[in-house]
Amino acid sequence: MRLRPHRRNLVVWSQSAGSAELHDGPRPARTRRIRRRIRITALLTLVAVWPMVRAVRARWRPLLAGAALTAVGVAMRGSTVGSVVLLPGLLLLLTAPLLPGTPEADRLRRSELERELAVYATSAQRFDLEATLDQYPDSVTDELRDILARQAIAAAADSRCPGAGRIG
Repeated sequence: MRLRPHRRNLVVWSQSAGSAELHDGPRPARTRRIRRRIRITALLTLVAVWPMVRAVRARWRPLLAGAALTAVGVAMRGSTVGSVVLLPGLLLLLTAPLLPGTPEADRLRRSELERELAVYATSAQRFDLEATLDQYPDSVTDELRDILARQAIAAAADSRCPGAGRIG
């Protein structure tokens, strides 16, 4: 079984006037090969970089901050602000790979714990839960208190002052 050869002489039966100026004839095989090689190279690059993307997933905040600060520092190279911003950006970029990543199982466990703690919505329920957590040492309840604090901050940000209207 052989592969069929590519058709080299394609015929266009109806062609608009504008496209006739752009394409005088059929596309040469060389450009098709170049485009195919570019697509294959992009795919292989993505496959090769994918494990690194998974490793960086837990460290994206310091990388993002480092990239932003470094970009601002390079853009404002001549001023003192640029040199002040460039150094922390480079330090964040260099230290981000050294941060420990969180495994998939830990992230799944934490998200399940956040869902379970979201049931305590009223302030009375939260006070009861905090009273229960006070009976245990902080080293044991550290993660629970962190999740509850984040949820309280998110709830406070969602609730608006009843008398204030939107501006604009």
